[in-house]
Amino acid sequence: MARLFGTDGVRGVANRDLTAELALHLAAAAAQVLVRTPISPRQAGVSSRRRPVAVVGRDPRASGEFLEAAVVAGLASAGVDVRLVGVLPTPGVSHLTAALDADFGVMLSASHNPMPDNGIKFLARGGYKLDDTVEDAIEAAMTDLAVRPTGAGVGRVSEVTDAVSAYVEKLATSVSQPLTGLKVVLDCAQGAAFEAAPLAFARAGAQVVAIHNNPSGLDINEACGSTHLESLQAAVVAEAADAGFAFDGDADRCLAVDASGAVVDGDQILAVLALSMRESGALADDTVVATVMSNLGFLVAMRAAGLVVIPAKVGDRYVLEEMRSGGFSLGGEQSGHVIMADLAATGDGVLAALHVAARMASTGRTLADLAGVMERMPQVLINVSDVDQDRVASDPTVIAAVRDAETELGAAGRVLLRPSGTEPVVRVMVEAASAGDAQLHAQRLADVVKAELAL
Repeated sequence: MARLFGTDGVRGVANRDLTAELALHLAAAAAQVLVRTPISPRQAGVSSRRRPVAVVGRDPRASGEFLEAAVVAGLASAGVDVRLVGVLPTPGVSHLTAALDADFGVMLSASHNPMPDNGIKFLARGGYKLDDTVEDAIEAAMTDLAVRPTGAGVGRVSEVTDAVSAYVEKLATSVSQPLTGLKVVLDCAQGAAFEAAPLAFARAGAQVVAIHNNPSGLDINEACGSTHLESLQAAVVAEAADAGFAFDGDADRCLAVDASGAVVDGDQILAVLALSMRESGALADDTVVATVMSNLGFLVAMRAAGLVVIPAKVGDRYVLEEMRSGGFSLGGEQSGHVIMADLAATGDGVLAALHVAARMASTGRTLADLAGVMERMPQVLINVSDVDQDRVASDPTVIAAVRDAETELGAAGRVLLRPSGTEPVVRVMVEAASAGDAQLHAQRLADVVKAELAL
């Protein structure tokens, strides 16, 4: 049986794969695993102060409304008091989980996935993402739920009415450099940051032009946000803005656009912040944590600057694990997840964007100039669907094809094949000295994966 949890929670098409029934049982199981002490009907009925507390937030997807109701039902039926924060970015839910001293948090979002999908992410005490072992324990608990409380022992549900303002305050006060004089365009992806991101930038002093910031619940990530940068590029040029930042559906990642409309990816954002933090003395051990998907150009630039790069598996949770184990203060992914551990317990796209803008303001340099610290090597990524993800690392024909590609590319290139943890695809990534070589080898490998691993 396939593992229920992927790289970032439980995801699927809402009301088909991710049903209200599944959401309810997941929440009740999580209540048994994530609280500080086991819940019993006797304990739960003694005092509301002794009951565990969970913070629950969501992105604007229409399906989030019924899934939120199911999650709340599961938690309250297990004796957990619920604090509803409404539509808020994942890092906002993480922040409030810590700020409200909750036992755990729950975020309903499928991040950058299309609108029909949704997901459930659990956050541990302090707002941190869960280890694999904890997720496995939650999955196991679904088949052996504890006796549920009755009477006064059931959980109570209340709303946190100042959730957005509390998160905005945290964001805006994280930068000491006013953004006065900067004009920025923010693409909110019709997602969870539609309110918080423009407010935070305005509070920090920037002139803000917000686009895709009126979600209907049916249009999240649709031709907008960090997976579709075209409208942001056009808006930055049309508005003569200094920069643009695009968030994904739950705003735990961001990508940027410079004044000319050129894309600045997560590796470049990480490089800008690494040098800024090293200069201010905030970069612990002169070390950055990045994933195996990071561009070779990033590795070259960081090493040239005298910084150490620690590799991690793909997924911001694995980046954070490496950061916490080594006491490092900065890590991230090419996709735009950036974790500033001294300021947040998880990746925060709005936070990262604010600090890039603050670097522009403090130095007087353009985003293009700052991002020019690294030169991206040509990189091609192909997603291969309708294949057996579990065989990608063991199929002999695929292994041989990868070995042949690596031999041909030599030291000037790199090959990476991996099953996605958030989508039913195998990702084929190739870097090479030229775009043509990268495309050629990536397509060859994608064809082999498709032929050998077809379902």
